[in-house]
Amino acid sequence: MASRHVVAAADEIPPGGRKIVTVRGRQIGVFNLGGEFFALINVCPHQGAKLCEGAIVSQLVSNGPGEYGLARPGEIIRCPWHCWEFDIRTGQSWCEPDDVKARSFNVTVEAGGTLAKGPFVAETLSVSVERQYVVVEM
Repeated sequence: MASRHVVAAADEIPPGGRKIVTVRGRQIGVFNLGGEFFALINVCPHQGAKLCEGAIVSQLVSNGPGEYGLARPGEIIRCPWHCWEFDIRTGQSWCEPDDVKARSFNVTVEAGGTLAKGPFVAETLSVSVERQYVVVEM
């Protein structure tokens, strides 16, 4: 059964930004790609480098020899050791796409009020929820 963990207020991770957190003893990189949040384990599957500390780059694309361009700006993480590149959205490797993938996790953004509800009811006081929180499911 998956467990859910609040890892940050949504506004703590600006678009294009990341936050590295520890959940259940494991480091996880949480990324904001234009308001969508994604999480990867902070271990490169190639040789164990701290993947989520690498450069965030664009995807290099080519239509043929001598032609290249950039696509998907800020959606690729590059391993700091050997420059292997992974899709932040899926964890898919661009070096060995059929065999290597970084572990990814489901991420949601939820209002603080939904996280505070439980099975028991006690006397209530007026409370306002002003922030959204990023929740990682492991």
